[in-house]
Amino acid sequence: MQQRKIYSSRVWVDNKLQPATITFTNGITAIDFNKWDDAEDFGNAVIMPGVIDVHVHINEPGRTEWEGFETATQAAAAGGSTTIIDMPLNASPVTITLEALNQKLEASKGKMNVNVGFYAGLIPGNSQHLESLIKAGVVGVKCFLTHSGIEEFPNVTEKDLDEAMPIIAKYNIPLLAHCELYDTEIDCDFENNPTSYQHYLASRPKKWENDAIDLMIRMCRKHNCPVHIVHVASAEALSKIEAAKKEGLPITAETCTQYIFFNAEDIPDGNCIYKCAPPIREKANNEQLKHAFVSGVLDFITTDHSPAPPNIKEMESGNLKKAWGGIAGIQFLLNASWTALKNTMSLEQFIPLVTSKPASFIKASTKGTIKIGNDADFVIWNPEENVVVKPEDIFFRYKISPYIAQHLNGKVLETIVNGATVYHNKSIQNKNKGQWLLQK
Repeated sequence: MQQRKIYSSRVWVDNKLQPATITFTNGITAIDFNKWDDAEDFGNAVIMPGVIDVHVHINEPGRTEWEGFETATQAAAAGGSTTIIDMPLNASPVTITLEALNQKLEASKGKMNVNVGFYAGLIPGNSQHLESLIKAGVVGVKCFLTHSGIEEFPNVTEKDLDEAMPIIAKYNIPLLAHCELYDTEIDCDFENNPTSYQHYLASRPKKWENDAIDLMIRMCRKHNCPVHIVHVASAEALSKIEAAKKEGLPITAETCTQYIFFNAEDIPDGNCIYKCAPPIREKANNEQLKHAFVSGVLDFITTDHSPAPPNIKEMESGNLKKAWGGIAGIQFLLNASWTALKNTMSLEQFIPLVTSKPASFIKASTKGTIKIGNDADFVIWNPEENVVVKPEDIFFRYKISPYIAQHLNGKVLETIVNGATVYHNKSIQNKNKGQWLLQK
C-alpha cells in the first residue's frame, strides 16, 4: 500500500487537538507535530480516529431486505465510522450458535466497507453455546429482558442469567442487556390511540428500565460479570448506574444519538420513524442524559441502527402500536451526536465518546487513538459546518430516518479505513476495505 501523509492544525493526538502530520500505509508509521511540505493540507478540519459504533443491527443473512452489510457499512463510512459491531438479532438465523456466527461471517465477505465485529446472543437454553462463540471471537454477548420483537430471540429470565453469567465472566467480556422489565402491560389506552406518540411513550414507562437496570446491577454484583446497559433512556436510572460504578462493579452504559437529539414533546403523532424501544423521552429527561456523559456515568454513544422496510415501519398507517421499533441512524452518529452535545461539552470532551471509549469497551487496542502502530482508521471532518440531511445523501437501504431534513453540525470530508479512502466527496471510493474484528 502506498504511503500517505496528511496534515491539519487540529489533529486528535494525546487527547488534544493540535497541529500534526500523520504518515500511514495501512497502519500509522509516523506522527510529527510540524507540517511536512509533502503532506496533504486539510487546513483547520479535524483529523481524528475513525468513529466506532458498537451497537448496530445489519440484519444479514436472512433479513437482508431490511438492510445488509453492503449498504450498512457504506452508510457507516459516509458518517465517519470505521468500525461497527453487529448485534445478534434481526439476522436469521440469530447469532446464538457457532454455526450461525459462521453463516454471518460468510454473508459479510466482500461487503465490508468498514471493519465489522460481532456479538453473540443469549436466549433461554443456549448457555452451552457461549463458550464456542466467545472462542470464535465475539466481542460481547447480548440479551433482552423483555420481548425483542423477533420470535427466535426470546428474552431471558434471572435463571438464564445465573446460568450464563459465570461463563461470560470467565472470559471477561461484557454481557449487554436491553433493560426493560415488566409483569403487566401499562393500561394507558394505547390500543385506542395507536398513532399517538404520547400514548406510546406512556406504554413503556421509565419504571420498566429502572427495574431492569436494578436487576442487572444485582446480577453483576452476584457474578462479578461485566455488564453493559445499552441505550439508557431513563434519566432516573443514572443514579443507580453511578452508585454501581462507585461500588466498583464492572458496569458500563451507553445511550444513543436519538435519545439526546430528539425530544418527546417535538415528535408528531402518526410518524413511526421516531419509534424505538425504550422510547425517546421528554426534553428534561434527555438533558440529564447529556450531562451524564460529562460526569462519566454514561460511557459512550451508539446508534442502535435498526432499519426496516416502509411497510414494516407502518409509514402509511402511522400505527405506532404495529410499527417496527427501530431508528435508522448509522450514518449520523458523529454529526447528530455532536449537534446534540455541543452546548453541553467541548469538542475535546466529545471525541473520546465516539473513539477511544468504545474502542476500550470492545478491547480494540489498535483502534480509537492516533498513535504509531495503530490502524490507519481516520475521519476528516469539519464540526463547524452545517449540513441539511437529504434523502439522496443517505447510503443505508431505506431512506426512512428522523434525521432527514435535520440541520446537523459537522460535515464528513473523508473516511479512511485501514489506510484506504472509503468515503470522499459524497461517494464510496474503495469498496470492501474493512476487516473482521474478532477478539481471539
